[in-house]
Amino acid sequence: MNARLGFAQGADNSKYFYHVFFQLSHYCSSFPTVRIRNHRGKENISLQLFTRSLPCFTELHFLFYPQGTKIIPNNIYELLTPIALAHLIMGDGSIERHGLILCTDSYSIEDVVRLMNVLIVKYSLDCTIRTHRENQYRIYIQQNSMTLLVKIVSPYMHSSMLYKLKSLLNTRKIRTKIEVLDVKNNITTTYSSMSEAAKNLNISQSAIVKYFSRNQVKPYKSRYSFNKI
Repeated sequence: MNARLGFAQGADNSKYFYHVFFQLSHYCSSFPTVRIRNHRGKENISLQLFTRSLPCFTELHFLFYPQGTKIIPNNIYELLTPIALAHLIMGDGSIERHGLILCTDSYSIEDVVRLMNVLIVKYSLDCTIRTHRENQYRIYIQQNSMTLLVKIVSPYMHSSMLYKLKSLLNTRKIRTKIEVLDVKNNITTTYSSMSEAAKNLNISQSAIVKYFSRNQVKPYKSRYSFNKI
């Protein structure tokens, strides 16, 4: 008897869910279904799909569930492609103010170390292990690796999941000195960082980040021009 693949996401992640479904639809014999569960009096709505039972999924099942318990297989170095890493982040990544957490709670410490070593050796990412609860371990990808991580996975990330990489806004590269020209008063002021400028001008830091990312020339709100120095 062959295995089948199941995939589920909360209703809030419906865009990502259907992105995956359209990629796997040729393996499916039915449309996704809605699953409603009650947990502690709160209704949780999610979407789920199941593929047909096929030999290709049986092969994957033997790799990841050899004894009925989910593991990280020994050949994870070959399996963890940039696309696979992108889906790992979209599915199990947790946004952090600095860096990114991979929620690997269900794996043994040996499996988590095996996965982390691939991130370090194959992708040159600086990672550490954090204890979430007793016998639950997570991989923390450090802030100084976020620029590299974005280059690796962003081509394969669904747009609705890019928020998980937003700590890139806190990298040192972006925390550079900037000059602000007050066009109205013809006054130029130098600030040590974007956050300092945003605070003094009473505007959001994201507005300044977007000004640079869009290569904007027109003064922000017809008043402020920004320049990195």
